Amino acid sequence: MDTKSQIVDIPISGKPKKRSTGIVGLNLLLDGGYPAGSIVMIYGTPLSGVDIAAQQFWKVEGEEGTYLMNDGDVDTGMVDATELHPEMYLPQMAGGRIVIDSLSTMVSKYGIDGALKFLHLAREEIRKRGANMLFIVYTGVHTPMEMTRLMRSADVVMEFRTEASQNEIQRTLAVQKIKDAATPTRLLPFIITDHGIEASTTSRVV
Repeated sequence: MDTKSQIVDIPISGKPKKRSTGIVGLNLLLDGGYPAGSIVMIYGTPLSGVDIAAQQFWKVEGEEGTYLMNDGDVDTGMVDATELHPEMYLPQMAGGRIVIDSLSTMVSKYGIDGALKFLHLAREEIRKRGANMLFIVYTGVHTPMEMTRLMRSADVVMEFRTEASQNEIQRTLAVQKIKDAATPTRLLPFIITDHGIEASTTSRVV
């Protein structure tokens, strides 16, 4: 593994390089991480952990990235994109780890066509650089057609689920789509700790 870029070289011929997701269990489920050059969509409620997963991806040590925040508190190192038009996002996107938090806000401000145009332009840049862009979409705020179009625009689609069972909350992650690869058939259980999301491909959370 290249420790500077956090990209894993897969020795099997024909398989793409992978970039760590920032979550150990998810890396295992995805056979190393996100395919380099891919666009990733994660969706769920605001309380499901999607923002935490996005920040863990952005903060993997050893590689530069850009976190464009348009609908929440702008923490140290993030770019305040509150007033940025989608066309102004592209010049801000430095490094191999790009996060858009959130695309839902972009759709709300500029419409689904404006957001999809941005994704089309970003895809060319991301693939050319071998980078990855991850964007957050919130459930319950888009029409079914909008969700369908957003999912089709992404190379990787993951759903964060939260369910109340008796006296505890159960959180799982479902990988719904990986372009040109087999999709995992099992749910990935995870918990949210003081240090972020911890998940495992086994029944035991690590």
